[in-house]
Amino acid sequence: MARTPKPFKKESISVAFAIEQIQKSVGLSIKALNTGDADTRLITESNLHRPGMALAGYLDLFTHQRVQVLGNTECRFLADLDEEARIKAFNNILKFPIPCIVSTEGNVLDDTLLAKATNAGVPIYSTEEPSTRFMYILRDFLEDQFAPQQSLHGSLVDVYGIGLLIIGPAGIGKSEVALDLVERGHRLVADDVVMATRKEGQVLMGSGTDLVQHFMEIRGLGLVDVRAMFGIRAIRFQKRIEVVVNLHPWDPDEEYTRLGMADETYDILGAKLPLVMLPITPGKNVTVLCEVIAMNHLLRHYGYDPAEVFAERLAERIRKKGMAGADPGRGIEYFEHDYE
Repeated sequence: MARTPKPFKKESISVAFAIEQIQKSVGLSIKALNTGDADTRLITESNLHRPGMALAGYLDLFTHQRVQVLGNTECRFLADLDEEARIKAFNNILKFPIPCIVSTEGNVLDDTLLAKATNAGVPIYSTEEPSTRFMYILRDFLEDQFAPQQSLHGSLVDVYGIGLLIIGPAGIGKSEVALDLVERGHRLVADDVVMATRKEGQVLMGSGTDLVQHFMEIRGLGLVDVRAMFGIRAIRFQKRIEVVVNLHPWDPDEEYTRLGMADETYDILGAKLPLVMLPITPGKNVTVLCEVIAMNHLLRHYGYDPAEVFAERLAERIRKKGMAGADPGRGIEYFEHDYE
């Protein structure tokens, strides 16, 4: 049995990488006033800090390991000080190995403070974005960078807007099912290697790898380029993983759920996802079953659970049967001369 790869998580990223990626991926405009040691200064967490109290001289709780954001309040505080006091206040934070300083809303530090930062090797950046929006974007980017990840063996397909992760032993037919779903109009996210990333709460995002993305290996056929063969609308680059479908050979000694009253879950990076154990037998249309699994998940998401509805009907029928003279009933009370 194949071993499940261990989760991994980035410990740090360089300031230069973070600034480059946030401009490239998010489109945020950031101007470098002083690059300093941006290639070697490291960001180690997603939390940010506004060092107002540190500039005022209170350093006991100064979280210097975070990116320091100077908004209107901090910049105007510095501007209102005379030169000697301003340099002293700025030196309060330069004494620490801070990753970098970003001034927001178009604020720019004066040449004296920039020279001090240059000597200390601290990168200084400026952006026109408001402090609140900039901090939201930067925090979201850093949370994504430091999110725990795990590689999974399976196929991830977007079926009716639901991310189905199809897992199972080697050779069971995961790729073939995924290919059949694509041929029926659904969208492939990744095959064979799925990179799962844990976001906030129970949100688990899935994507492929740069090397294998949207290629499929079909035993006996070889490699298939889904994007080239079926077009751009047959693929997705990322999708939330919402349901796990476990394909496995039929075992007559195993008891399978018939009504779906018991909810099984599958743990990935601490997120509990709904699990469907799907036994494979000759002639079973697994593709259609995967479509039904996705639609059933949608129904339950919007408050309709077929198992609960059936259980209520059964309880009502049992209650009526206990009443004297209760009619057992039938599906159609009167055929209305419809003899088709």
